[in-house]
Amino acid sequence: MTITRRHALLLGAALSVSLLATACGSSGDGGSGAAATQGASTDDLQAALDAGGSITVWAWEPTLKKVVADFQTKYPKVKVNLVNAGTGNDQYTALQNAVKAGSGVPDVAQIEYYALPQFALGKAVADLTAFGADKLDGTFTPGPWGAVHSGSGIYGLPMDSGPMALFYNKDVFDKHKIDVPATWDEYIAAAKKLHDADPKAYITNDTGDAGFTTSMIWQAGGKPYQVDGTKVSVNFADAGTQKFTTAWQQLVSGKLVAPVSSWSDAWYKGLGDGSIATLVIGAWMPANLETGVKAGAGKWRVAPMPQWESGGKATSENGGSSLAVPEAAANKKLAYAFAKYASVDEGAQARVDGGAFPATKAQLESPAFRDKKFAYFGDQQINQVLAESASQVVPGWSYLPYQVYANSVFNDTVGKAYISGTTLQDGLKAWQDASVKYGQEQGFTVQ
Repeated sequence: MTITRRHALLLGAALSVSLLATACGSSGDGGSGAAATQGASTDDLQAALDAGGSITVWAWEPTLKKVVADFQTKYPKVKVNLVNAGTGNDQYTALQNAVKAGSGVPDVAQIEYYALPQFALGKAVADLTAFGADKLDGTFTPGPWGAVHSGSGIYGLPMDSGPMALFYNKDVFDKHKIDVPATWDEYIAAAKKLHDADPKAYITNDTGDAGFTTSMIWQAGGKPYQVDGTKVSVNFADAGTQKFTTAWQQLVSGKLVAPVSSWSDAWYKGLGDGSIATLVIGAWMPANLETGVKAGAGKWRVAPMPQWESGGKATSENGGSSLAVPEAAANKKLAYAFAKYASVDEGAQARVDGGAFPATKAQLESPAFRDKKFAYFGDQQINQVLAESASQVVPGWSYLPYQVYANSVFNDTVGKAYISGTTLQDGLKAWQDASVKYGQEQGFTVQ
């Protein structure tokens, strides 16, 4: 995606989840401004660490607490102020407000992959090739590494990843003699068998979720979003999208998915009591089950993501975050050095030890990682399944450069398919129309 200043200036901030008009410059020196654009060598970064200073990191991911402590021990002249400025959209709103105001901008910010293009487009985050990020090619798995690129620029370092897999309640499957589905047709059949056997039990929950929907379309080979500079196309009539809607509509129309929103109290209860029997979700889920669904201990297992074709080996990403350096950061070299420590160096292993799912090949390919047994999952070596999924992510996926906005209107469009006679395909057409209209209003050429 080519980023132009003209394009950035077209972007407004009138909506609750809005685009960034332009990034404010910084009057600080420590590595910002012209010096940063000339490139920073390894020696430059080490010099910044040795000189020390203070940086502020905005992030909600809990394993970073250990990373910060270890980093400050290794580099005692550096003070890291770790701030939870909110999760997801709450932090993004705070970040874009700080950028607009020209003050209070952090030095490092956690930004999810789907949201990163929006901040890159608005020149709110720095191109990290200036600090040698391009030399990290081959360090990360393809999905996350592709997600932090826009055109020739690299706008974040992958912090984790979310290759998808099937999490299922083995006790429920055994009780009703249901085989683990290897295809989506088998998954639909399992949904019918389970609900017929126990009307209070469902194969999964779904009330409409933008991230899940796009991940499913991604796995099916769909590419509804195409971005070329200021030219954007949105097309939910492609073959991959129709694979998804044809299959999932059977579950929605047949009332075979629990009408329960993810992350709600009812969702956690259903995962614990067996009334929600599976989740098709990112590889970051195990820690959430262990801490939030203690009643499921020993009952859950992990299997490969069901396939659209028998014998297929295609997966997609669901979730995951990067660490980005805002353009207005006061000390970019020190900020980048921390981001690299947290995502590549010792911090990467510390985060894995804390339960995060890595984006780094070194950790994913490590026997210690792959062969670890999880008591919660009946001593299954679940990382073998999850790491394999990471290597099978379908390439070529793009998000809109205003995906944060698009996701914010998902429930007003596609969400209607879950509470009315609207079909998923019609809902996606309405989402497409809303996305096209908004993009045109922001100065994009949208088809």
